[in-house]
Amino acid sequence: MDETDQQLIGLLRANARESVATLAHRLKVSRGTVSNRIQKLEDAGVIVGYTLRLRPDVQQDRISAWMSLTVEGNQTRAVVAMLLGEPTIAAVHDTNGRWDLLAELRAGNLQELSQALERIRLIKGIASSETSIHLQTFRMDG
Repeated sequence: MDETDQQLIGLLRANARESVATLAHRLKVSRGTVSNRIQKLEDAGVIVGYTLRLRPDVQQDRISAWMSLTVEGNQTRAVVAMLLGEPTIAAVHDTNGRWDLLAELRAGNLQELSQALERIRLIKGIASSETSIHLQTFRMDG
């Protein structure tokens, strides 16, 4: 990847729906160059998909939780693969320290969250877990 590829990835991260023409204008290259680079990045597995992000306050009735997990032995990849198949999992993060993984969960209600936690705890390779429900977020402006 060269600097243009990195700039292209940055622009797509900011807005994956940006038109090829706009991307080309911002990068000062042709539309064909942008299209070809996107295709090459997808083919190489650098870009693996596009997603939709909602503002956190849009779905205020949803329950968010964090689940810290320890993994037995060398089973992290298998556990991550299983976690990513769980519909309530929004993201899985590899961490250091006491916990091996941190999973972000989104559920419609407490019963849905409880059922998800039961399923997750049954995944082979998970040694222990601790879950905290997200109550409120505080941010510094600026």
